[in-house]
Amino acid sequence: MAEMNTLNPDHYQQGEIEVIDFILDQKMDYLTASVQKYLARWRFKNGIDDLRKARWFLDKLIEQQMENADRDNKLNLDNSDNLPG
Repeated sequence: MAEMNTLNPDHYQQGEIEVIDFILDQKMDYLTASVQKYLARWRFKNGIDDLRKARWFLDKLIEQQMENADRDNKLNLDNSDNLPG
């Protein structure tokens, strides 16, 4: 039973659905899944450190998407002023 707690710790079992099940259901890529993981656990595990990790992965995801958009011309960067925050 101790092995299951190591593989499935309490900080991933908050609420009605486990984080891994949500990630798999949504077919998230690595960077998106990492953001989700750290956001889901920050209050129950490492606090601000997990928020910083989530931000790091989010910044990498944004960087990747910007590079892909530049290459593929899929993102209209002129509308970035309309984004919240």
